[in-house]
Amino acid sequence: MNNPLLANSTLPLFSQIKPEHVVPAIDQLLAEARSSVEQHLAATQHYTWKNLIEPLEDADDKLNKAWSPVSHINSVLNSDELRDAYNACLPKLSAYSTEMGQNEALFKAYRFIAESDEFATLDTAQQKIIHNALRDFKLSGIDLDNEKKQRYKDISQELSALASNYEENLLDATNAWSKLIRDKQDLAGLPESALAQAKQTAESHNEDGWMITLQFPSYISVMTYADNRELRREHYEAFATRASDHGPHAGQWDNSENMEKILALRHEKARLLGFKNYAELSLATKMAEKPDDVTHFLEDLADRSWRHARKDLAELREFAKHHGIHDLQAWDMAYYSEKMRQYFYQLSQEEVKAYFPITRVLPGLFAIVEKLYGLQISEISDFDSWHPDVRFFQIHDQNGSVRGQFYLDLYARAKKRGGAWMDDCVNRKRFDDTIQTPVAYLTCNFTPPTDDTPALLTHDEVTTLFHEFGHGLHHMLTQVDHLGVSGINGVEWDAVELPSQFMENWCWEKEALALMSGHYQSDEKLPDALFDKMIAAKNFQAGMIMVRQLEFSLFDFRIHRDYDSEKGGRIYETLEQVREQVAVVRPPEFNRFAHSFSHIFAGGYAAGYYSYKWAEVLSSDAFSLFEEQGIFDRETGKAFLTNILEQGGSQTAMELFINFRGRKPTIDALLRHNGIAA
Repeated sequence: MNNPLLANSTLPLFSQIKPEHVVPAIDQLLAEARSSVEQHLAATQHYTWKNLIEPLEDADDKLNKAWSPVSHINSVLNSDELRDAYNACLPKLSAYSTEMGQNEALFKAYRFIAESDEFATLDTAQQKIIHNALRDFKLSGIDLDNEKKQRYKDISQELSALASNYEENLLDATNAWSKLIRDKQDLAGLPESALAQAKQTAESHNEDGWMITLQFPSYISVMTYADNRELRREHYEAFATRASDHGPHAGQWDNSENMEKILALRHEKARLLGFKNYAELSLATKMAEKPDDVTHFLEDLADRSWRHARKDLAELREFAKHHGIHDLQAWDMAYYSEKMRQYFYQLSQEEVKAYFPITRVLPGLFAIVEKLYGLQISEISDFDSWHPDVRFFQIHDQNGSVRGQFYLDLYARAKKRGGAWMDDCVNRKRFDDTIQTPVAYLTCNFTPPTDDTPALLTHDEVTTLFHEFGHGLHHMLTQVDHLGVSGINGVEWDAVELPSQFMENWCWEKEALALMSGHYQSDEKLPDALFDKMIAAKNFQAGMIMVRQLEFSLFDFRIHRDYDSEKGGRIYETLEQVREQVAVVRPPEFNRFAHSFSHIFAGGYAAGYYSYKWAEVLSSDAFSLFEEQGIFDRETGKAFLTNILEQGGSQTAMELFINFRGRKPTIDALLRHNGIAA
């Protein structure tokens, strides 16, 4: 079979990849990788970087480049056939990963290199890769007896399958619900752009009227603008009970059992490896040293924010009472918050949106990184793609060298996973005299353009785009030549959000906004008066937003830290306790938030969701240097580029931060940016 996944082309051949290609390609590449390990271990007993680690990185790179497009298409263009092929490969990949992690001869070979005279001659990145590998052998159960090694392997495979099933349930439940509305009056309050989108969705289903769905742009527009309170309640319930035992599809794609099993297996894995709980295991690869450090950090932030949050809620309740609502419910929060924002700041999200067409935002984003880092970004029209909406770009530095390329897939659609993310397609790596150009996927779920209007982004969506682009720059601008620590590889997970959250800061700077805004009809720049209102409203409900994030972070950390095999996951019991401690808003009984919290049950954030808050400390503190020197100060930009973005995981995140900032991070800038007193 002429298999596009084995073509070793520079970029994936998306249009040629079919579900039947997946399993044979992965089988072949896994066999080659295993054979490479055996061959290089047997060839000598005097191991070096060149005769062992380099060829193994080459085999890993080939495997990554075949699996990456499969995994990506499964997220953005899901089908039953591809899903089956994807799921058939998960246990194979998991088994290979565990096998390598438990390979005694390979472990001894790495240790041989670490203890050899050659080690001192290796560069920092190479030494870091070896240190990380020796740590990861321990975390893969290298020290376990054979029976426990087998159990570790079984757990890893089962966890991989459960995470995939959790994500599929969420995708299916999200796609399953829609509501066709025949009478436009039922959608009173919705702005024209949201109505046009609902009309377009109905037409795509061959229906007359307006169709609302659980895709996030549709959901958030109903929650924020629909005057019909009963419609908001119905839509909220459908969204808040996805993939659970409640709501309109109760029990149909229920993640309850997946969640219980995932927590039990994570705990068992941690205990096998000698940790008290999964939170401890999770921190073995993070900046935070022990669980208490994490809970103290989160609880301290909660203490500082709680009064602020209570005041936010009291003001919202008072405002809603003036509109005849004496029992403010979860489905009223966004609606009355928007009304309140308009009343106190004369600021309408819809008015702001008109100044952020994607046709201005994207070139503006590129202009900002050009000013900061001297980069040139240009679009490439001739490329192979998975969907007509996708665009492709490349980045050149000041010397004209290609530094990276990226796919941009911006709009929500059915069969596409919700949320926004950056993922790696190809990693930077040196092959003799050539450098493999890093390639990224940047994926969002914005409201698509309609026939006569470009895609208009809310300011929150502009921030999301900048966030994902920050991740992309971290991946693409790396100057590290070794796979294990190039780009975001090898970066501690609680520091990986630093470059992404750092980029968000420019979305609030007048000089930067001038480059990326312009009314989609008149091209008029964002007026000063509107900018002033945005700044005045910047920290509107910042206290409530802060404690909500802290609620998610503490909940995630505690269900992993406090797991008890006798009592099971106690998921909603723990969530209630955390809400008792830090939350000011209590959702209704039927809310099943955890059933769709894929960051921790199907993503990489288990016992690590706190990373967003910790990285915000890092990013606020890093940005404060630009506030001192000038937001486009080229020297400061160069310092961030060379000390953070180019270094990947070649040194610890704390060392890199200190190299850039000249000291350890402090929390002051984060509190100031959120309008919370230090």
